[in-house]
Amino acid sequence: MNTLRNGEFFGQTNEILDLNGLTFTDTEYTHPYVDWHYHENAYFTFLLQGNVIEGNKKEIYDCPAGTLLYHHWEDAHYNIKPEGFTRGFHIEISKKWFENHLISKDNIEGSFNIKNPAAKLLAYQIFKETKLNDLNSELSVHQLLLHIFSQLTKETGKLEKKPAWVNQIDELLRESFTEKFDLEKLAKIINIHPIHLSRDFHKYFHCNLGDYIRKLKVNKSLSLLHNNKESLTDIALDCGFADQSHFIRCFKENTGITPLKYRNLLLK
Repeated sequence: MNTLRNGEFFGQTNEILDLNGLTFTDTEYTHPYVDWHYHENAYFTFLLQGNVIEGNKKEIYDCPAGTLLYHHWEDAHYNIKPEGFTRGFHIEISKKWFENHLISKDNIEGSFNIKNPAAKLLAYQIFKETKLNDLNSELSVHQLLLHIFSQLTKETGKLEKKPAWVNQIDELLRESFTEKFDLEKLAKIINIHPIHLSRDFHKYFHCNLGDYIRKLKVNKSLSLLHNNKESLTDIALDCGFADQSHFIRCFKENTGITPLKYRNLLLK
């Protein structure tokens, strides 16, 4: 089985950046099939464009643009790339980085698909920082990455304790975030009292309902901005925003930059 060393990924790596224990690569996937392999370091894959199918010992993921995967070191997997341009951003983490930041490998083993929209937004911000690459970028990426691990630790720690309605509402919102909901309607669909939903949503999602839906909308928009043929107005409407100004304001609140600036970063 192939073992990939630090900074090595199958395809054409167009940019690589090392920042004190972290290695960032911007890679175009060119292989239609990559056989079973593993990496010597743990890493995140953030799919910026295109689509890829990934399988590991437990699951198979269909990964469109916006997918965020985590792989622990030496965790075997394979990839299938459908036709079309596919681009991935990787955050590779040395074992020394884990030790320096007192993160135990026992808390986050294996490979998994991260669906938390807040974690995905943090990954987008890390991508932004690597493209800016100024005097403050190293500090920012370490902080953002620690924030992601903090969220992952919270989620894995509560995995067995979540009531059924938590997964039900999460699935409902992911599938229908462009629709307009009210608290009573949501509570009725998942069969709990509106007060219960209002009180406990923040406990499991770490934000209120409105903010969670906005994060889902922004995540969707980020996966569309690479297409220069689609206007910001069209993207705003496709993602459920009332208008372009609302889209721009919400996008900037969640990412720190405007949609147009992010689109320009994708071209770097």
